[in-house]
Amino acid sequence: MDSGKHFIKPGSFLFKTQADFTGEKTNLAKFYVQVSQTFRCWRPQVFVHLQYSGGGGLTEPREYSYYIRNTFSAGLSYPFKLGNAWLSAVVDYKKVTYDKASDDALLTLYWWKGLFNYKAEFLGDFSLWTENKNHGDDFTKSLGGKRFFFFAEPQIWYNVFPKVAVGTRLSVNYHVLSAANTLQLYPSMAVRCKLDK
Repeated sequence: MDSGKHFIKPGSFLFKTQADFTGEKTNLAKFYVQVSQTFRCWRPQVFVHLQYSGGGGLTEPREYSYYIRNTFSAGLSYPFKLGNAWLSAVVDYKKVTYDKASDDALLTLYWWKGLFNYKAEFLGDFSLWTENKNHGDDFTKSLGGKRFFFFAEPQIWYNVFPKVAVGTRLSVNYHVLSAANTLQLYPSMAVRCKLDK
């Protein structure tokens, strides 16, 4: 999309949702959404990056239900090529809307590489950031300092037909799903179908 003669040139756009159906009678129990857009109005291939994420979860009993706090990010994105791989580096200022808001830096790297004459793909992303341990609530008010977070989703896809691929995604979490100093790995298998516009 980064072309044409318009003053503002939109770049990459991301809309990501995740949900699980672990609620009562397999109803929706958790929902997460992330939306980001890059754009520029100058010649260098450096983009302004804006992003929002948030969500929530229902639990049984309900008094343990939770919000995935609204997070607003703004920064710069730089797409580049390294050999035959396409990458995009993003550096953001991030604000999480806890009762005591957390202001932090966020670093994200996205990548994509075709393999075996584009019969297969290796792609994914990882993010590094910090957040305040004290969120301004009764549970965390005695804590101080910052907590380090890491999240990654490397994926490998093999195209069995022109529009159908099989693959795997590994979700890697450190402090994302738990405050414990534990690296959590969640592999998955999937079938992907691409539809024409």
